[in-house]
Amino acid sequence: MSTPNESQPLPAKQVFDAPVAHEHLVVVLAHPDDEAFGTAGTLAMHRAAGVPATFVCATYGDMGRNHGQPFFANRETLRDVRERELQNAADALDIELVLLGHRDKTLEFEDAGSVADRIAHELMQRKADVVISFYPGRGVHPDHDAIGEATYAAVHRFDENNRPKLWAITVTDREETEAALGAPDVEMNVAAYRHLKRAALEAHASQTKAMFDRIARDDPADAHLKERLERGERAERFYDLTFAAPR
Repeated sequence: MSTPNESQPLPAKQVFDAPVAHEHLVVVLAHPDDEAFGTAGTLAMHRAAGVPATFVCATYGDMGRNHGQPFFANRETLRDVRERELQNAADALDIELVLLGHRDKTLEFEDAGSVADRIAHELMQRKADVVISFYPGRGVHPDHDAIGEATYAAVHRFDENNRPKLWAITVTDREETEAALGAPDVEMNVAAYRHLKRAALEAHASQTKAMFDRIARDDPADAHLKERLERGERAERFYDLTFAAPR
């Protein structure tokens, strides 16, 4: 079901029902909960098949505007709350967690080369063969774009013959994105792991409980939230930037 005036997504160029990484899947994103919304199903699929998986999280999300509903965090305690929620989500997905330790909403001001150095180190250490990050310039949040750019730079330091696949998440409006970039290159069919994706999302309660409460009220005005959640629990879609430049 689509909301009024919303088109169906373009079919992806490749659809996978099984893991693509065989050595190590590494997800590099900006904030706690980014992994749950964009990649939890893909992470769960790989772990179910015994493929190692790691989430490299750039910040603690400590400048987030959501402090729980009802409030159970404040500006002083939010870092600890979000770090604990992130560990709970990682436990639900059975993945390794690496925290880069940057302050939230500051990544665009960090030395991009140094951030790329650290990411490249984490990828080489794990012999990553698939990497997922944000699509540079299409992440909406400055931290998303900054970590996407640093991850792109890190992956493109690898020789072409030894370069891990780089898949990119877009956060910009779907119809606008597909008009500019065409159909996503990759779709992971993650419906079998929707319970684990939901568990990861629910673990980030300070950020997601209000959304789940709105969906539970079944208000027609919030139908788009339910549709987007269900669509994301069925499939996760990415653009392939392994050998391509961002557009």
